[in-house]
Amino acid sequence: MSQMESSSSPFLPNLQSPLSESSPKPLKKSLVASFMEATTLRSPSFKEDTYHLTQLKPSEKKSLQELKEKLKVSHGVVSMWGVSLLSGDGKADVILLKFLRARDFRVQDSLQMLVKCLEWRKEFKADGIVEEDLGFKELEGVVAYMNGYDKQGHPVCYNAYGVFRDKEMYEKTFGDDVKLEKFLRWRIQVLERGIKLLHFKPGGINSIIQVTDLKDMPKRELRVASNHILSLFQDNYPEMVARKIFINVPWHFSVLYSVFSPFLTQRTKSKFVISKEGNVAETLYKFIRPENIPVQYGGLSRLGDSENGPSKPASEFTVKGGEKVNIQIEGIEAGATITWDIVVGGWELEYCAEFVPIAEGSYTIAVEKPRKMAAAEEAVHNSFTSKEAGKMVLSVDNTASRKRKVAAYRYVVRKSTSGF
Repeated sequence: MSQMESSSSPFLPNLQSPLSESSPKPLKKSLVASFMEATTLRSPSFKEDTYHLTQLKPSEKKSLQELKEKLKVSHGVVSMWGVSLLSGDGKADVILLKFLRARDFRVQDSLQMLVKCLEWRKEFKADGIVEEDLGFKELEGVVAYMNGYDKQGHPVCYNAYGVFRDKEMYEKTFGDDVKLEKFLRWRIQVLERGIKLLHFKPGGINSIIQVTDLKDMPKRELRVASNHILSLFQDNYPEMVARKIFINVPWHFSVLYSVFSPFLTQRTKSKFVISKEGNVAETLYKFIRPENIPVQYGGLSRLGDSENGPSKPASEFTVKGGEKVNIQIEGIEAGATITWDIVVGGWELEYCAEFVPIAEGSYTIAVEKPRKMAAAEEAVHNSFTSKEAGKMVLSVDNTASRKRKVAAYRYVVRKSTSGF
């Protein structure tokens, strides 16, 4: 059992400190900060398209039927992602509707797009690409990778290209046309892995979430590769992205977005989430649970976690500015081992862990001494075996700041098997 308290609580007075002495006065926002706030999309009201035939407009149903008829005449039996497009079942309808929506239900344009995609998949050998070893082990889990699901069950794909600021890495990956083509094939491979997680059925999960990290991204150098990737995705993977979340967005990108935003459709804008630098965890927590967010983005997910089965759920909490929060994990028996993870998005506050025995006369044990956690530090992962019964207290002290922080923790207690 765990309890969580702020420093205003009367319960653990020995672990608390006064708020008024160390709390700084709030600063006025700069012009840049105001621009950033104005261009940050906090939680857009995106509603995913329906794939239930009963919920389609009559004109949309008609377009779907016409597309089937034209495809049957021109190509006969064809399949995509293991689904026969003329089978007449719900999976086929989901795929066909994606192409129709990409072309505003213009049947001939949708058919042309679909046929070109089928030809490209055959030429590109996309159906077997997931099984290929393309030799990009150093980029897996760094540049583009699938990791967990959002709160609605969409698979999440992370993209981060800051590693290519290193000229040697850039030349190794994009140095000539052959290398570029191989990279593009690898990037498609990552996407195809994500698509294999989709349901392709009405009412199911039929699209993924894209999270793109713009930190240190060398835009000029990657322009050619980015254009190729964008073109391949737009032409051959229509309506596959439910939401695009941009994180670590530099201020000039946000100002630029505010300029061209009026020219975007509301439907397109509803898919975008733009988060400034230093606001990553707070943004991602709105859409993805902490245990599914990579540790470098303020979550608890580490590479290889999936090999041990589903991640243990985490509890989210908020650390207000000028506040100290104590998490109490009680009922720990003698000889038991407690293992915990705790993270605060963008840290920059003090953290410590203590074990408090319940026996009178016993001393509190400083499991982790108080230390200032830097903003870039990943989640704490630690364990402690108790020699006597008691409780663990995890403390995060934000009294030196006015900024609210999002945070999460989880733990597991394993009883002793040695008859301690």
